Amino acid sequence: MHSEEQISIWFFIGLLLLAYGILILGAGIYDWSSHAASKVVLSNLHSAVWWGALLLLLGIVYCVHFFPRRKNSNS
Repeated sequence: MHSEEQISIWFFIGLLLLAYGILILGAGIYDWSSHAASKVVLSNLHSAVWWGALLLLLGIVYCVHFFPRRKNSNS
């Protein structure tokens, strides 16, 4: 009997974290380099860069750990 292995929901969560991390990190780097006129109080901390990097790292960890692997079909 042939049974298909289901893909873990955590793999898709990892993909979402990866996508959001790329977007937020890109926006943070753009804001850092553009020196926009409207500054917030703690803009010198560059929280978008740190937050984007954290999401990117977590997304990579989740995608690698929960990557769907094919089982050996010899059995």
